[in-house]
Amino acid sequence: MAIILFTDFGADDLYVGQIEAVLDRYAPGVRVIDLLHEAPTFNVRAAAHLLAALAQGLARGHVFIGVVDPGVGSERAAVVLRADGRWYVGPDNGLFSVIAARAAAKSVWHITGHALSVAPSFHGRDIFAPVAAAVATDDFPDENVAPAAGLQVDFGADDLAEVIYVDHYGNAFTGTRARGISPERTLLANGREVRHARVFADVPPGAAFWYENSSGLVEIAVNQGHAGRTLGLAVGTAVAWR
Repeated sequence: MAIILFTDFGADDLYVGQIEAVLDRYAPGVRVIDLLHEAPTFNVRAAAHLLAALAQGLARGHVFIGVVDPGVGSERAAVVLRADGRWYVGPDNGLFSVIAARAAAKSVWHITGHALSVAPSFHGRDIFAPVAAAVATDDFPDENVAPAAGLQVDFGADDLAEVIYVDHYGNAFTGTRARGISPERTLLANGREVRHARVFADVPPGAAFWYENSSGLVEIAVNQGHAGRTLGLAVGTAVAWR
């Protein structure tokens, strides 16, 4: 088992280290994996689809701390989700709802108490990290949680026909799962037509194409180029098919 971090904090800022320090205090010796700290900033819906795609390829039993939380400090609930053998701890703002909607089996608890004094602006450190540590050390459920009927915010199981992430190469992940989409179809994005290729080397340098990426999502790329700049793509850009 490992604790896996998925946040929009940025890898070079000071917040990730503070969370890891709390995890070391409450779950010493448990491995911590930094999955992503450049999740779409403040964009919970896009992050929910990205996390759903990334989590499905990881082993069951892991505990995810997810923090894309523009409502931190508000009345939004904090939640623990167990879905298909993986655990998720974070805000009940929709971040885990795509995972929950697609799961064959799930259980939900709301976090009602806190092991630490809580800074209103840093629930990742003061609420989510101690609870995730309790899950990882088999000290869960405890007095800090209560069973819930389900998540309060639910984006549903359907795909999201938008760009949800642009990596440093400029490749644009969409929230559309590629399985079942014919390679004969043309993707439409920002007024441009993009045809399918299997891999980068199948098109000339500078050519745009769409393909199934390693996470099973439709991705828009430019061979040896930056699809985001070339096609004007950013998180939230709509895509369609013909």
